[in-house]
Amino acid sequence: MSFNHSVIEEFRANGGKVGGPFEGGDLLLLTTTGAKSGREHTVPLGYVRDGDLLLVVGSAGGADRHPAWYHNLLAHPVVRVEIGTEVFEAIAVPAEGARRERLFEQVVRAAPGFAGYQAGTARTLPVVVLERPSLDAGEGPVTTLGGKLVQIHTWLRAQLRNLRAEAEAHLAERAAHQGPGDPPAPGLGMQIRQHCLAFCQGLESHHTGEDAYIFPALASEHPHLRDALDRLRAEHRTVARIQGELSALLAGVGVADPRRFLAELDRLSEELTAHLDYEEEALLPVLTGIPFPPVAPEPAAAGDSGP
Repeated sequence: MSFNHSVIEEFRANGGKVGGPFEGGDLLLLTTTGAKSGREHTVPLGYVRDGDLLLVVGSAGGADRHPAWYHNLLAHPVVRVEIGTEVFEAIAVPAEGARRERLFEQVVRAAPGFAGYQAGTARTLPVVVLERPSLDAGEGPVTTLGGKLVQIHTWLRAQLRNLRAEAEAHLAERAAHQGPGDPPAPGLGMQIRQHCLAFCQGLESHHTGEDAYIFPALASEHPHLRDALDRLRAEHRTVARIQGELSALLAGVGVADPRRFLAELDRLSEELTAHLDYEEEALLPVLTGIPFPPVAPEPAAAGDSGP
């Protein structure tokens, strides 16, 4: 059994408490999705708090290469965090520039060993901010599949608004720091990149689930919806093409043109908003009659299956 695996088992068996070199320290478990494999990987990491945010450092013990978990979260920003007995999802955002310097100083004050790790390597140790999305209680508990659809759509619309606001703020900040003869600063920044990738991957997962499970079930039980479902599937493909172009733009985040990003984001917003509106119009009359979570059928009593 590897050292990390034994720490993980001890952590989960004892409500987040471990002995040995981590005893008494602030420790969390970070689960990322493999950049190449797509499989989950969990590592124990020390952390430092910055208000409601959690900070972890890609120190790798002062090695000259970033740890694998850091490369994973660049590809898949949504991660799972375990602290004590609590488990939640977060968006992992590497800090940049002056913010990274400030946060690293904060980390070193709490855990001086990271200063030694930084001194031992020429690379800049990444400081990763784990942002826990705020939970919107909404109007109350979701009891139907229609209510669940509206909840997801509300989140998607809010994320689109947030992404555009972030991009506009980035453009305004670039303009404020640009003199008459200065060229515009390149790039979008890691915050926009990570937030946009998390949104696109969440949207892709939602549409994949609809295509694979929800739509076939509806087509079988409600044949009058088949034309609407065919249209929704076609719209999924259109949205996916725009997502792919947006993701390709984000791959060059260091030099990507923010104005082009805004144009692509607006195109996605227009297509997706029209799609969400039509889906609600076409499907909510049926989905509001379907319980959520699904009710499992009761097992047949002994002898019920025979003649």
